[in-house]
Amino acid sequence: MALKVQFKNVSKKYVLYKKRSDKLLEIFFPKKKNESFYALRNISFSVNEGETIGVVGINGSGKSTLSNLLSQVVPQTSGDIKINGETSLIAISVGLNNNLNGLENIELKCLMHGLTKEEIKKITPDIIEFADIGKFITQPVKNYSSGMKSRLGFAISVHTNPDILVVDEALSVGDQTFYDKCLKKINEFKEQGKTIFFISHSLTQIRSVCNKVMWIHFGELKQFGGTRVVLEKYKEFVKWFNGLTEEEKKQYKLDMLANQAKDEYALMNEKSEYNQPLYSLEQRTKRRERKKERRKTFKLYFQVGILSMLSLFLAILMFYT
Repeated sequence: MALKVQFKNVSKKYVLYKKRSDKLLEIFFPKKKNESFYALRNISFSVNEGETIGVVGINGSGKSTLSNLLSQVVPQTSGDIKINGETSLIAISVGLNNNLNGLENIELKCLMHGLTKEEIKKITPDIIEFADIGKFITQPVKNYSSGMKSRLGFAISVHTNPDILVVDEALSVGDQTFYDKCLKKINEFKEQGKTIFFISHSLTQIRSVCNKVMWIHFGELKQFGGTRVVLEKYKEFVKWFNGLTEEEKKQYKLDMLANQAKDEYALMNEKSEYNQPLYSLEQRTKRRERKKERRKTFKLYFQVGILSMLSLFLAILMFYT
């Protein structure tokens, strides 16, 4: 089978800014250390054409970040990603403009997928029939329920004929009738040899749809293999986790999140025998003082720049008046 998706040591790091101005400061002082968080760290896997991959993990493990990387909504921080084909992300209200109505959203999303006006006109009746939201199709999406948004988003995505389908909890808000309809469409895609990533908390749905499962655990790929084997291991973990007290659960999550916040140097430093501070107390004090001076200098230059621009604006205004 042809290789469809490949991740090699892929990480996604987010910088947590305390203030909006910190983003601006980072441009001028790139060495300034802001708090960071690894949503995914060193993820590697390969998926072939025609495979249906289930993705499981407790809340906050990085499943949605993985779906965004797969659908190329956000870029990776490091590592290599190879995707051979057109991807389509299906999640609740993703890609829908709340100020447009259903018909306008159909046209917008189809245009974004590269369809022509004639192709859109041809498939629009099929999308409306599949979504089955009645007269709401002419109403603004902001008036839709979460289930209606999911219906419309799924209907549009499956009719754009993607090579790779990424379903992120999109079936969790629909009724049984809509779920059966979606399952039938997913099985059609499987018969056509399309690649599907199915992200869900429902192990029953995963078991019925997927032939492989990926377990993401607080940013790391815990296990990837056959559906039965991985789900058994995951169920064992969930049973153990649910057996903890609320305080123990909270502490466990805090420990895992603290590990995700550590950078690569900190992780390597923990594993090494040498675990002393990189700088002495005197050196760290001097570095802090230098940082303070740089901030003051930047503020001064910024204020001077603003005053200069205002003076120039007033001069031009006076010249033309």
